[in-house]
Amino acid sequence: MINKIGKRAFAIVFSVSVLSLGACSSAPDQEDIQRVPNKSAHALYEDAKQTLDSGLYARAIELLSAIDSRYPFGPFSKQVQMDLVYAHYQSGNTEQALATIDRFIRLNPNHKDLDYMYYMRGLVNIKADKNAFQEYFGVDRADRDANRTRVAFTDLSTLVKRFPQSDYAPEAKRRLVWLLNRMARYELKVATYYYEREAYLAAANRGKFVVEHYSQSSYLNSALEMMEKSYDKLGLSELSEDAKQTRIFNSRNK
Repeated sequence: MINKIGKRAFAIVFSVSVLSLGACSSAPDQEDIQRVPNKSAHALYEDAKQTLDSGLYARAIELLSAIDSRYPFGPFSKQVQMDLVYAHYQSGNTEQALATIDRFIRLNPNHKDLDYMYYMRGLVNIKADKNAFQEYFGVDRADRDANRTRVAFTDLSTLVKRFPQSDYAPEAKRRLVWLLNRMARYELKVATYYYEREAYLAAANRGKFVVEHYSQSSYLNSALEMMEKSYDKLGLSELSEDAKQTRIFNSRNK
């Protein structure tokens, strides 16, 4: 069972994310690790837990990395890697967090806490995208490439499908709804860009993509409206009318 450090991912909120973005640091080098006192794995891990509990993530990373380096097969090795993921995440070290997660999944494909690692992988990719931070402050950046969002969606979908009884599944499902809307909104931003430049076929195709792939999002009717007006501009009246009638039907059956 993951200890309280692993479980603390449930308590991650925007305010913590905002603070951590200002405290980004790279992974500790060998000199940093060598400066860590020469203690037993148990003693070092106790120090690391206290440091992590205090929110001193950079120092916690040094201690955990020292344990990982000195005792790679010790009794705390798996928990150390999970705690490193959390510390890197909180410090904004998304690439280090992803590397640690991927290494853990590769070396421990049947580990009992694999659900936690997929959950954290989704959170790390969301943070890497940075849209959660920007939208928190009312900055609309849905026009950014949504690749990281798609990867996060895949991570959390994997969690829900493979581990439906996981403690992390309910939160993953809530985040999947947000990610689905994020991806749909990105496609509509691109569609609007094309429409405003009179590239009506490209705009219609983007709207169609939302209808076909993100029909469960809250942007379905907006996508149908984009198709309707784009087809109308192209003189494709039958397709325009089909999109219109589908939009009206959806509106009535919400």
